[in-house]
Amino acid sequence: MTARASVPTPADAGMTAVQRWTLVCTVIGSGAVFLDGTIVNAALKHIGQELPATLIGVLEGQAYIVGGYLAVLAALLILAGALSDHYGRRRVYAIGLVGFAATSALCGLAPTLEWLVVFRLIQGAAGALLIPGSLALITHAFDGVARARAFGIWAASTAALTVLGPIIGGTIVDTVGWRIAFLVNVPLLAFALWATVTHVQESRDTESTGRFDWLGALVAALAVGGLAFGVIRGQANAWADIAAWIAIAIGIVSLIAFPILMARRPHPLVPLELFRNRAFASINIATFFIYGGLYVTFFYQAVILQGVLGYTALGAGLIGLPSGIMLAVLSTRIGTLAGRYGSRRFLVAGPLLMAAGLLWYARLPYGSAPWKASIDDPASLIPPLDAITDVLPFALVFGLGISCVVAPLTSTLMGSISGRFSGIGSAINNSIARVGQPLLGALIFIPISAAYYASLGSATGLDTADSTIRRAFQPLNPPAGGATADQVAASNMASIEAFHLAMLVCAVLLVIGAAVSWYGLRESVGAADTSPAAEPQQQSA
Repeated sequence: MTARASVPTPADAGMTAVQRWTLVCTVIGSGAVFLDGTIVNAALKHIGQELPATLIGVLEGQAYIVGGYLAVLAALLILAGALSDHYGRRRVYAIGLVGFAATSALCGLAPTLEWLVVFRLIQGAAGALLIPGSLALITHAFDGVARARAFGIWAASTAALTVLGPIIGGTIVDTVGWRIAFLVNVPLLAFALWATVTHVQESRDTESTGRFDWLGALVAALAVGGLAFGVIRGQANAWADIAAWIAIAIGIVSLIAFPILMARRPHPLVPLELFRNRAFASINIATFFIYGGLYVTFFYQAVILQGVLGYTALGAGLIGLPSGIMLAVLSTRIGTLAGRYGSRRFLVAGPLLMAAGLLWYARLPYGSAPWKASIDDPASLIPPLDAITDVLPFALVFGLGISCVVAPLTSTLMGSISGRFSGIGSAINNSIARVGQPLLGALIFIPISAAYYASLGSATGLDTADSTIRRAFQPLNPPAGGATADQVAASNMASIEAFHLAMLVCAVLLVIGAAVSWYGLRESVGAADTSPAAEPQQQSA
């Protein structure tokens, strides 16, 4: 192993040059992955309107852009951590920076919706190299109190991106276009690559065997990707597309084969013995439902506010600002309280609060006035009354709920396993947090799409089984040009009704997550280790 960076003593609160550059590089790299998700959500409406598509529908493509990215990221996250330990953390991190920058450029230059989906899938693979690598580089460069401080700076920086991401994304999308939202990554990541190669020390796990479960990672990707693609594709094409059925079959076979494969592999991607621990199994099941509901909610919110109600991208970002602020301000305090009183009560109350917020969203009126915020018009930055009464209560209650979940979930997870498995345990949980969106989102896509076309057909008399009609009228998006005023109104009403259904389903997912926490966790587990070493493993909401 290479020599470690010099570590400041408690008396020397400063950082060495290597430590400062390490922190800069990791914040930029992992921050790009976190920020990318919020900016892309802000750009979904414009992407759907501006990019031509021949093989997929608009909402279908939007679902792939978000869900496909997360599916690949989740499937490769554990494998990426192992590769980083064996081949060198700096080397793999640098490869991730190059890959994420290149795929960001490709996304920004995509000529069609189909190509953007392909580039997003590849971008998810590159992002998987950055998330575990950033934490590993910080762990190697710092020790003791200095490490805790470095993780605090890293966490604060990524939290700030969570808060500012929707505003930055909305401003970029409304002023210079959605393509810049991807292209802006390129110069930032190029700088991070230069700094990583020239200033960051290499490190690796000298005890790593170099045996990687490539087959397990492939089967996991086929299970998630096959089911997500097949269900979304099938519903979008009235279940008349043979490719959808083939994908679903591959997904089901892979899903059944995965645990069998993990039990037989000498070096499994996911060690099944970890799930014999009740707390570890429970917190991961709860994570699947809670974060699945969270990501699906953010996706549908981004589409409905802009695509149907007429919010600008900046307005849609600003209305969600209270949730981000509450997450940044309250997470540390709630984490401290969870360490004192136990995490179980917070992991029950948090999802229930989030579900309550969704119940408020499920009554979003059809005629709610949009917030057309614009940098060019200062007066427009004042929200209309409807935004305050119809959307802001959701943002406040939902934000409080998220704040009750993030830190207690992390401390419970890390306290449920021994230090030997802390890395793999955290990687598994991060993967599960991201795999919920493509799987649960695909299942929710079925009733959403069915409700939209049933309402549209009933109001207009259109044959919504016809592929031409389905291509012209997409759920939660503006109809194609040529639609009559009555058809546009009926489409918008149908989208609002479909959105109400989506929010109710997401509320159910969150209630299930709360129930799992209540039944599966024990109060003594709630007071698990909340030391700084565990904090950086927190999920990014």
